[in-house]
Amino acid sequence: MNQEPTSLQEGIIYFSNPDNCIDYIAIRRWPNGVICPVCGSTKVSAFNPTRRTWKCGSHHPKREFSVKVGTIYEDSPITLDKWLRATWMLTNCKNGVSSYEIARDVKVTQKSAWFMLQRIRLAMQDDFFGSKVGREVEVDETFIGGKARNMHVSERKRRITGTGGKDKTAVMGICERESGKVRAAVIPSRRKKVLQDEVRKHVTADAALYSDALQSYEGLATDYAHQVVDHATQYVDGPCTHKRP
Repeated sequence: MNQEPTSLQEGIIYFSNPDNCIDYIAIRRWPNGVICPVCGSTKVSAFNPTRRTWKCGSHHPKREFSVKVGTIYEDSPITLDKWLRATWMLTNCKNGVSSYEIARDVKVTQKSAWFMLQRIRLAMQDDFFGSKVGREVEVDETFIGGKARNMHVSERKRRITGTGGKDKTAVMGICERESGKVRAAVIPSRRKKVLQDEVRKHVTADAALYSDALQSYEGLATDYAHQVVDHATQYVDGPCTHKRP
């Protein structure tokens, strides 16, 4: 297989070859060999280069299948080269990408680009939330809501009835340091049970867990290598510690 693309221009050239598209997906989908997406059998005939399909050795409906079967690309009239260019853009653009950008660069309508982005994002979400994060994980929480000084007087009087986070939404974030993956969720409060349930739901046991000194995190050391970061002396702990002067 040719060298994989590292830029959009390279991606356009690379994915213009249908065989590259098929190889790119097949290697990631079936790293240990092709498996029938219908019955899960590993008894699959050799790839048919003319039809660009495989055939399952077991007798059942839809024995012949392509790399698109059982994926977000199935039943889509949009060609694989466009799908993979859009996927590459979404996963490599740090600031995100809009359907208008996809439409312009992939040469599809804005409506098709929007459809593609929804499918790609859903697939990424399912893959991400299908397993827990581990190794070195940071957890933190905050309150989100508009600043009082930016609100109209009438809106400020209606919404701001207390201090602190009373009139804001509590959000918790969980970040896996190595991969950079982040999970965020709206939480009802910063109470101990709420925060610890979220940690146990998303973080594998025995992971190195970093949090601030909030008392709600106390007790996690029984399941994790829990380290507390005191923000009075430093911002983070571990490989990227930056102490205050």
